Amino acid sequence: MSSPTPRVHEFEVTVDRDRAAHSDLGGPAIARQEEWWAEHLALASLVRCTLTSMDYAARRAGLAATGEGKARGTVTKREEDGLYAFVAIDASFDIEFKPAPDPLSIADLISKAELGCFVGNSLVAKPSYHWTINGRAVK
Repeated sequence: MSSPTPRVHEFEVTVDRDRAAHSDLGGPAIARQEEWWAEHLALASLVRCTLTSMDYAARRAGLAATGEGKARGTVTKREEDGLYAFVAIDASFDIEFKPAPDPLSIADLISKAELGCFVGNSLVAKPSYHWTINGRAVK
């Protein structure tokens, strides 16, 4: 029995001469702003992707999820190749589920959210995730 063919998702972004980013899906451009560096956008992508992954996992489990997240990263030269890169990333999430799931379900949802985020999967420096679920820190 062969494995099903995995879905393929393709994305395209164009950055113009003013450094405004445009999505192939349309919508307003992300204008270049001095306060938003590429590193901030990479961290925002990780948080947004993980939250989207959690939303998907929660829906499949019959739960409603709301929440927020933040990420902090350290960029410096990597010892192994001397290239500047993220060497450490910490991501924290505060999620509310309705109804509140049992502890085993929480662990499963967290695992699915982390493994389901292709941005986190794509990073060489694997993020360290921290979760607060319905007001309680999850170890």
